[in-house]
Amino acid sequence: MTMGPGMVLSVVVPVYNEQLLVRASLERLRTLPLPLQVICVDDASTDGSRAVLEELRAEGIVDVLVCHPKNRGKGCAVRAGIEHATGEVVVIHDADLEYDPSDLPSLLAPIADGRADAVFGSRFTGTPRRVLYFWHRLGNGMLTLLSNMMTDLNLTDMETCYKMVRTDLMRALPLRTKRFGIEPELTARLAQARARIYEVPISYYGRTYDEGKKIGWRDGIAAFWHIVRANVFAPRVPRYFPAGEGPGPARHPAPLSRAASPVEAVMA
Repeated sequence: MTMGPGMVLSVVVPVYNEQLLVRASLERLRTLPLPLQVICVDDASTDGSRAVLEELRAEGIVDVLVCHPKNRGKGCAVRAGIEHATGEVVVIHDADLEYDPSDLPSLLAPIADGRADAVFGSRFTGTPRRVLYFWHRLGNGMLTLLSNMMTDLNLTDMETCYKMVRTDLMRALPLRTKRFGIEPELTARLAQARARIYEVPISYYGRTYDEGKKIGWRDGIAAFWHIVRANVFAPRVPRYFPAGEGPGPARHPAPLSRAASPVEAVMA
């Protein structure tokens, strides 16, 4: 894969009670041969995660650390991270070890060469994955099906964490979901913007509830409402055109090549 000179990938990492795994997750992220801006949002962790994140920021592994005074949910953490993104492309990365950041260059390729505005990492297209809960997989399939019916997309994994989007497009989306509903909401908004979406296979190493998995059946039920709300009710999203393009019968995408500088910030 080729990247434009100085191109930076902003990685938004929501963190809630991941003291035991967050260091390993971020150190593994930093092994990527990509210019990164790592933005961590501590969502009022109670287990010492914030202290670990402050150490990682002092070591230069974390570029931006945002700290919420009270727990607001993954959606709020993602939105807070997006506000600090300075790279041309932004991706969401969980603070545990379920997702492998070595897949990120494959996700970046269709955006970097101008083919896509957003790329989803699919856990269900033939790559290695840990075998876990049947009902979770069934529920995920039902949510993806309903989302596809309402967006007219043919995704295989709408609930995936790995959603990579051009930063200008991500900033233009009116996201407002507080918890895990951010996944169907982000999908709906991208469809409304008529973004060019690609799907790339990724590996997945899911964990059990004993190992710290947080999403539950209530979040699955809530996701049905978030799918309907984001697709039926306002605000709607105007059609997106990459910088330098405009309305017309054809689009002429160009590779990304602008430079961006990481920033450091701590918010109370």
